Amino acid sequence: MKIKYDLLKEEKNTSARNGLLCTNHGTYKTPMFMPVGTLANVKMLTPEEVKACNSAIILSNTYHLWLRPGEDIVAKAGGLHKFMNYDGPILTDSGGFQVFSLAKKKDILEEGVKFKNHLNGDSLFLTPELSIQIQNKLDSDIAMSFDECPPFPVTHDYMEQSVDRTLRWAKRGQNVHQNVNQSLFGIVQGGEFKDLRKYSAVETVKMNFDGYSIGGTSVGEDKKTMYEMIDNSVPYLPKNKPRYLMGVGDPIDILEGVTRGIDMFDCVLPTRIARHGNAFTRSGKINLKNAKYKEDFTPIEEECDCYTCSHYTKAYIRHLITSNEALGGRLLSIHNIRFLIKLTEDIREHIEADTLLEYKEEFIKNYTKKQ
Repeated sequence: MKIKYDLLKEEKNTSARNGLLCTNHGTYKTPMFMPVGTLANVKMLTPEEVKACNSAIILSNTYHLWLRPGEDIVAKAGGLHKFMNYDGPILTDSGGFQVFSLAKKKDILEEGVKFKNHLNGDSLFLTPELSIQIQNKLDSDIAMSFDECPPFPVTHDYMEQSVDRTLRWAKRGQNVHQNVNQSLFGIVQGGEFKDLRKYSAVETVKMNFDGYSIGGTSVGEDKKTMYEMIDNSVPYLPKNKPRYLMGVGDPIDILEGVTRGIDMFDCVLPTRIARHGNAFTRSGKINLKNAKYKEDFTPIEEECDCYTCSHYTKAYIRHLITSNEALGGRLLSIHNIRFLIKLTEDIREHIEADTLLEYKEEFIKNYTKKQ
């Protein structure tokens, strides 16, 4: 079946909203944070450990799975869910972001994109049709349209051409999408330009996708510009479809996104910073390599309900990290993923109570104070 979004509650002081996302693999509350499992696994964690963090949707990457092990092998395994043993919903991105980080401007053609395989240097060519066909075989719950994700900044003229190309690619992808159990999202682009954000959103919505994503953020712009990109996109998206902000996972950015009407977030940030010894806390990010944690026999956060905080101390995790033991990164990944998921759980409670602005102000004050 296609996903179904039910709007449950709109917060009276902001554009935040609580909703239910019904998928082939369960019904889940929004706003939600979605852990990233690029190569069909959330780095260093088992699916059971991710589920224990109360995860809902997780992401996998079309480009990477196309190269290894190949969409046909995943299909033979029975699709991504069986291949990686995750019984929750899975979203696959289109591969566009990775492709455009590898491609040169001159290699972005109307038909598709030429670029070099990052593993062996082979020449590759990815089209909107191929991206969707790969995702059909991966059999994720949600597939993403293939779009151009320009860097920041570019000229208005370039962005206008890019948006038009993305719209044409979206339609081409939609025309070949054949997996009746898979939903397809459209992606709004437009960079920092208010008129192009509106144009992209309005024209994408006309295609009647199952959900809509705001792309082209977190590509080098400052925070103020990123929030304006959201402000210039959300008003033109329908209330009865989910809204997804791609590649955003900083706690403050999640709060800012939710207050602007975003339902879904994803980012590699929690696992990436974990592998470098960093942990999210309500008092800001901490680095457990710091010598002050050498004899700190308390959990990362006393009030955290994650497996890591229930069983291990900062001193032990610091020992693992400084000894290059993989368990250190694993334990921090569990904590960081649970931290962001718990943040969205708290956000939903405050949307229900119409107290989100107060919560956001208090959270940001604590998160940014000097330790």
